[in-house]
Amino acid sequence: MITILAIGKMKDKALQSLQAEYCKRISPFQKLEILEVRDEANDHTDREGEVRLAMEKEGERALAKIRPGDFVILLDLHGSEWTSEAFASQLRTWHESSRNMVFVIAGSLGPSRALVERANVRWKLSSLTFTHLMTRVILLEQIYRAYMILGGRPYHK
Repeated sequence: MITILAIGKMKDKALQSLQAEYCKRISPFQKLEILEVRDEANDHTDREGEVRLAMEKEGERALAKIRPGDFVILLDLHGSEWTSEAFASQLRTWHESSRNMVFVIAGSLGPSRALVERANVRWKLSSLTFTHLMTRVILLEQIYRAYMILGGRPYHK
């Protein structure tokens, strides 16, 4: 099973539609769920203490949704970067080693230290900057692409 654990709600109707489409495309290959946890207001990003506290609160909420045996992949600017083919290979390996994979998309302030420590893998999706809502759709597309690559299907060209 794959879980996308996102801090913050999907508010954009167009992106909701894309998210639903990729969830439908992935469903023949793997059971998939999307969990959202509440994000913190970040009006005072210039106040380091408030930022750290907000990140900790978001991290606690996310960690409460992760089970002890889950394999956690944290989307992180300081993680490893892969090509789509390398990601497909990683996905296969993770499937073989764990029944439940949880992809965590932290809030806009970044992941808490506790989330970083809980992660089995840290993945840098891109050097580009995306909104967190777009990141969710891009992640789903890459998961779908990985299944197409693993199945030898022509989607990935």
